[in-house]
Amino acid sequence: MALHAELEAQIDKWRGYVQRRQAISPADVDELEDHLRGQIADRRATGLDDEEAFLVAIKRLGNLDAVSREFAREHSDRLWKQLVLVPEGSGDAGTPPWRELAVVLTLAVGAGVAAKAGLAWLDDGAVLARNLCLLVFPFLAAYFAWKRRLTARVAATLLVPFAALAVVLNVYPFASGGSTEVLATLHAPVVLWLLAGAAYAGGRWRSDSRRMDFVRFTGELAIYYTLLALGGAVLIGLTFAALQIAGTDLRPILEDWILPFAIPGALIIAAWLVEAKQDVVENIAPVLTRVFTPLTIAMLLALLAVFTAVGGLVDTDRDLLILMDAILVLVLCLLLYSISARDPLAPPGLSDALQLVLVVAALAVDAVMLTAMLTRIAEFGFSPNKIAALGLNLLLLVHLVRAAWLTVGFLRGRRPFTALERWQTRYLPVYGAWAAIVVMVFPPVFGFA
Repeated sequence: MALHAELEAQIDKWRGYVQRRQAISPADVDELEDHLRGQIADRRATGLDDEEAFLVAIKRLGNLDAVSREFAREHSDRLWKQLVLVPEGSGDAGTPPWRELAVVLTLAVGAGVAAKAGLAWLDDGAVLARNLCLLVFPFLAAYFAWKRRLTARVAATLLVPFAALAVVLNVYPFASGGSTEVLATLHAPVVLWLLAGAAYAGGRWRSDSRRMDFVRFTGELAIYYTLLALGGAVLIGLTFAALQIAGTDLRPILEDWILPFAIPGALIIAAWLVEAKQDVVENIAPVLTRVFTPLTIAMLLALLAVFTAVGGLVDTDRDLLILMDAILVLVLCLLLYSISARDPLAPPGLSDALQLVLVVAALAVDAVMLTAMLTRIAEFGFSPNKIAALGLNLLLLVHLVRAAWLTVGFLRGRRPFTALERWQTRYLPVYGAWAAIVVMVFPPVFGFA
């Protein structure tokens, strides 16, 4: 009880410090405190005591809030914790410090076993593709549930849509190789990822700050997973070459055992690494966004020129439209990651202006694509693929237009950056809803064709 009382006193001290700043409204102070308490709860869930959890949470919040960063400088009397995957003495009383590592490895192996079982039991490639994410998702969700100590009510809330999705994907009489089957396979991971986000948020999915944390987590997870994949590919390639020179063929073992375990298992390991990195003073998000934003702008402008030079919109190659859709989704991911990495209290700068250019360039590409799609629909009629692509591009159009408007307001000093941040997080469930519609509604509407 004394420790909790001391923690509350520290939070009150921080709150009083923040409230003395006239530029921060009481509502913003409440939101910052909610974010701080969420970070403290997450840190305590990893085994840190109250003092350690408060220090790390303040520094984590300090990456987003200049006032908290100044508070940290004035009130911290020791060095901030650095990245330690299994910090010595970080476990609860009587709990070995390697407990989290053991849990992560168990879940990673479990995900590999599930994927291997799916490969063995599901002979049909299309059925396997529909179920692969369903096989791996429970292990990632279980890690978040263990990490966040989810209540039975929250776990049940997540289990219901997961079960409904599993039933739909396996009960619907899809035509083999049909459009609705492919669309359901592509959109099911979006629904599952938003369910993973709800688990990551510890059930507090309505919190804007927790949603933005999940956006940041997603971006860093992609980076870590890519690094693990590249490192694993180099290691496997060297081993393969060495054994091949010795007269041993590694290909059957690679296809039957290594890849089925490594690909899903690396996802759990990458999630753990991102969680462990939350204790680090700095992260690589701001650096990456500053590097890739101008490069992406150049790519969009070049693609827009190429797309325009193709000629008649009706004759535009279908594969080009699909590729441009994928590029727009990647641009949206970069936009979200950029916003999640920015200090919301920092004044407008060059990076914000570049972000506006990025959004405008994406809007131009989206407008051209919408024109091409509507022209093709008028010429050739409706199809599941065309409606799904049209719906996605309309969602992107609304998202980007509002983001551009709010960015202009921020650059002109008429709106706070938090308005742009909140728009991103509150719009995310719209994509999940559309993905659920494509998976559950499109197949019966289009006769499972």
